Amino acid sequence: MEAIMTTRAPKALGPYSQAIRHGGTVYTAGQIGLDPETMKLVDGPENQIRQVIANIRAICEAAGGSLDKVARLTVYLTDLQHWPIVNEVMTENFSKPYPARSAVGVATLPLDAFVEIDAIMVLDD
Repeated sequence: MEAIMTTRAPKALGPYSQAIRHGGTVYTAGQIGLDPETMKLVDGPENQIRQVIANIRAICEAAGGSLDKVARLTVYLTDLQHWPIVNEVMTENFSKPYPARSAVGVATLPLDAFVEIDAIMVLDD
């Protein structure tokens, strides 16, 4: 296993890696809407969703891939009414075939974020 690290995504807030590559598969840690430069949450649900995707993109690129290689996403939302925003941002950043995806409504997320997303990316080895 290989740890993936980039300064273009938020540093880990605990004892975990931004991502782990095992063979041709990369598993990202859950990303919240932290700006990697300030380590503060960006304002509002839409901006947080966009920042989360930017963070995942940065990690995928650091691992030698791209969003086009993402096979699966898990989306955690504190308010499922934000789901249409997730769909909008997804169509702007991913292309067909879209990643498989699950959405989970949760009571709370780290730092009171609105959204957290983790990804599984498959690289061609």
